[in-house]
This record gives sequence, structure tokens and C-alpha cells, in this order.
Amino acid sequence: MSGLGVNTMTDSNGRRRVVVTGVGVISAIGHDVDTFWDALKAGKSGVTPLPLEGIDDYPCRIGATVQDFDPTTYMDRKESRRMARFAQLAVVAAGEALESSGLGRLESLSDDQRTRHGVLLGTGIGGYPETEAAARVMVKRSGTRISPYYIPMMLPNMAAANVSRVYGATGYIGTTITACAAGTQALGEATEVIRRGGADVMIAGGAEAGICEIGLGGFSTIHALSTSSNEAPEKASRPFDANRDGFVPAEGAGILVLEDLEHALGRGATIVGEIAGWGVTSDAHHLVHPPEDGAGAVRAMLMALKDSGIDPQDVDYINAHGTSTPVNDAAETRAIKTVFGEYAARTPISSTKSMIGHSLGASGGLEAAAAIRTIADGVIHPTINYENPDPACDLDYVPNVAREVEVNTVLSNSFGFGGQNACVVLRKFEE
Repeated sequence: MSGLGVNTMTDSNGRRRVVVTGVGVISAIGHDVDTFWDALKAGKSGVTPLPLEGIDDYPCRIGATVQDFDPTTYMDRKESRRMARFAQLAVVAAGEALESSGLGRLESLSDDQRTRHGVLLGTGIGGYPETEAAARVMVKRSGTRISPYYIPMMLPNMAAANVSRVYGATGYIGTTITACAAGTQALGEATEVIRRGGADVMIAGGAEAGICEIGLGGFSTIHALSTSSNEAPEKASRPFDANRDGFVPAEGAGILVLEDLEHALGRGATIVGEIAGWGVTSDAHHLVHPPEDGAGAVRAMLMALKDSGIDPQDVDYINAHGTSTPVNDAAETRAIKTVFGEYAARTPISSTKSMIGHSLGASGGLEAAAAIRTIADGVIHPTINYENPDPACDLDYVPNVAREVEVNTVLSNSFGFGGQNACVVLRKFEE
């Protein structure tokens, strides 16, 4: 592993080091980080029948939704009515992340200080259910009867905009819309903003709440969703298992507070991890399928390792993209073998999506939150529902039971429709 520079505030390439000082989560298995992490360690599935009307004839009728979520617990009713659900989830997760970082709301900072605090979030589809609802109003009544809040609700950038507005971050702001890679890419892009001196603090991750009839129908027509476990939803998401038959739609938000190391130490923050490096590539291959050899994923992983200054043998654990689709899981396995060579078979891998389903642009943020807790606790959560080995997926997927092992470095993978790949390396913080 490459060492740090003489000035430990920078890495061996002279770039500002980016550390994690806060984590926030809202998901199908927990409305906060601790509940989420305890459920992951226990192998608890959050997949249930979907609370949607009119889907009795749909091939997939299950999903991993954030249940018992009342936005007015976290904000006043007027505020909540102006936000799409994905933005509400982002605001809630960001609030937990900021609170755990010791920053809280930023109003107490000077105007100049707040301009050094930014937001960069990923989402795959933004306000999809809100668009469906507006279309129904337009067809039944008139386009002039659509809510005046529809446009600022559905725009994909509005999760970041609302987080910025609610908490007072007036600096750099951005949104990545790269399908299932969006949350991970947002973490990488936010890291780069801090490295180049564009911000001292970035609120980064992903948020998604796109479960609705049109989304369910669209994914069903391309045969992307699991259809075999509507009567036993907790068994539906089975990454790397020979009987996997598609992903399970999900929603949630996972957000980290990223911070320049010198800034974090200067305010006495508790540092829970470090973003060591990241990589983004394009398959330039197919609308929805990866190449069989996972070539784009290979390049993204290699780029992330190189950016981190580490070798494959330095990675203690891989949080896989692991969607539970036949093509993607096999391609990711081949890509890991290509990158890790002889170390592939001895590097533990697991899929968070086996328990929380696939929340598209939020996945990378949720999986990064899991990676931070993996490093802190020395526990790798399992890949549940792994019962029938697949010759095409023959690595160590930590099947069904959590594993206690020291973890200092995690590679987290996210691969999206359109062949967009993003990987991030998180590691234990050492001065």
C-alpha cells in the first residue's frame, strides 16, 4: 500500500485527504443507521408485498419500501407537501448524517463558512411517482389542475436542493443521474470537490423513491424484476444464487458527511472512515446489459484502486453491486476475478441488496454506509438467500450468516443501466 505524504493532511499525490465524519440512513430495514446495520448483520430482509393498487396481474408485486414513514415526524406538514418522497428521504438521512458529524444545522456558521459546505447527491429517476400522479390528474381532469408543486417536486436535482435549503449549505451543489451508479458516483465526485479545494464539507450519497405502477410496469416489460417469490417476498432477492431471477425494487437514502481532514481535525470531529479513491467508466456496450466479461466494471475497479494507491490484495472486503439478476451477478463475478486474480477467491464479498432490494441511485449511498459500519465493527454482513451455488458465481459471498473479521479497506461497486460504472474505496482512518 502506498504511504501518505510527509504532510499527513494530504495523500501521497499531494491531494487533500477526504474523511467521513457522519452517516445517515433511511431504508426498508431501518429509519436510522444503527437499526439498519443491526438488521443487516442479522440477515433481515425488508422485502414485503407492495402497497400499490391495480398490480394484481403484474409479474412482480413485491418491493423493499420504507414503511411507517411519516415525513411530519421530521418536518412540518407544509414543508413535506412541497417535496417528493425521494427528497423527503434525502432530507431525513442528511439530517442524521449532519447530527452524527457534530455539525447539525449550519445556521450557526458564518455566511463565508456555509459557502464551504456543499451537497452532491445521486438519484436514478427523481420524482417518478409524482410524475405518474400528475399524469393521472392531467388525463382525468386537465393539465391545468396539476399541483403547482409538481415541477419542483419531480426534478431530480431537488433532493440536493432541499438538503441544501433545509440545512443551510450554500456552497457547491450537484446531482448525479447515472442510474444505479448515481449514489456511488456522487460520493466520488464530492470527494473530488474537496480534493481540489472547492469545499471543506460535502453532504453526499443517494436517494430514491421511485416505486409506482409505471416504474413497476416498465421494469417488468424488460424482465428485470424477480417474479418467483411474490408469495415469499423475503426470499426474492438472492444475489449470486443459481436460482436468482431479477432484482427487487426498493427505496431509501444513504448519505455521508465528507470532510477535508484538516477541517475535521480542526473542529474536533469524530472520524469514522476515509474515502481513499474512486473510479467511473462506461461500458459503451448496451442499453441495459453489461458485457459478459464485465470489462467496464474491471476498468472502474482498477481506476478506484489506482486512485487509492492500493493493490487488490489490500482490499479486505468487496461490497458487491449484487443485484440478483442472472447477467449482472455473473458479469460482476468475472470482473472481480479479472481484477483480483489469485486474491479473488480469498476476498469476502457480500450484497446489501439481498436484504434491502435495489434502490437504484440510492444504493451506493446505502452500501457506503454499510461499508463504514463494516470497518468500524469488524463484521461483514451476509448475502442472504444464497442456497444454490452457481458455477458462474463461485466466489466467497459470505452466505447467509455475518462474519467477524478485521476490515480496514472496502471496495464498493455500483453498475448502472447505460453501462455506467462507479466504484469507491473506503478505509479505516489512520493519521
